[in-house]
Amino acid sequence: MDKTIRYIIDKALENEMLSKEELIQLLKIEEGSEESAMMRYASRKISMRRLDGKAEIHGQIGLDASPCPIDCKFCSFAPSNHVFETASKLSVDDIIADVNEMEREGANAVYLMTTANYKFDHFIDVVKAVKAAQITDATLVANIPDFSETNAVRLKDAGIDAVYHAIRMGEGDTTGVQIARRQKTIRGAKEAGLAVGMCIEPIGPEHTVEEIAEKTEIARDLGVNYAGSMRRTYIPGSNFPAEEVTYWRMADIVAAINLYLGDQVKGLTSHEPNALAMDVGADLFFGEIGTNPRDTSEETLRGWSIERVADLFRESGYEILEGRSKILEL
Repeated sequence: MDKTIRYIIDKALENEMLSKEELIQLLKIEEGSEESAMMRYASRKISMRRLDGKAEIHGQIGLDASPCPIDCKFCSFAPSNHVFETASKLSVDDIIADVNEMEREGANAVYLMTTANYKFDHFIDVVKAVKAAQITDATLVANIPDFSETNAVRLKDAGIDAVYHAIRMGEGDTTGVQIARRQKTIRGAKEAGLAVGMCIEPIGPEHTVEEIAEKTEIARDLGVNYAGSMRRTYIPGSNFPAEEVTYWRMADIVAAINLYLGDQVKGLTSHEPNALAMDVGADLFFGEIGTNPRDTSEETLRGWSIERVADLFRESGYEILEGRSKILEL
């Protein structure tokens, strides 16, 4: 066992904050090594102490599909990828039906996701309708493009409890948004009393450990409720290589991120659901309905059901939380 790596892992287990340089050293650990095994063990142990071995399942509903003007090059909604050439969106009644379905299946939180074409005022109307029709107290989350401080308050007043907002790999280069704009949205959301979740995503073989560490440092500095990582899914027509990071490698990335974040967060996620990430302590996974930016179909083909996620959690030794999300509590 490398003495420096052992020192960093022990430091994380003692809930001492790691430096970005120490995170980079963890991200450079050789896959399948003794150091990797120790890091994965430590990550699971850290997660278990946060929620006492309980896992959460959040559900996400894609409300629309259209050529999104933000044009993130890794996304199926990017006009440059020519996947979705026309616009479509769910009716309010269909959205409510999907929310209720996820609630019945046991989702601790339900996310409403849109492209940048979705009108904010209409989104507020949808939120109010959904809130009035909820059959459980599941946490309601917005996964929408950047918004102002004023609109953060409107989201809160309409019934939104939290937002998902990521600062993406290659932000400002492969996306149409600058990092500072994402940070402003997250700070405004927190000031309005909204919890915030984010992921280090989407990670491809083209990304360096230094950039992964940079984005993870931003997440910790912003004080998000949960973080984790998601690999980049190849979208036909995009300029990215078809090669994807393996789940074997992603498990090490998730573990390294978890050791760096420690008890500064309430939960750890990785997407898409997989047993390797659960094994290293990922205690939050997602079920999906409708569109998502990794699919080429208006109804997700890649997304999992809540029930399927629950089965995998149980197989991985987790107890599933019942009721409202604790990870997204302020």
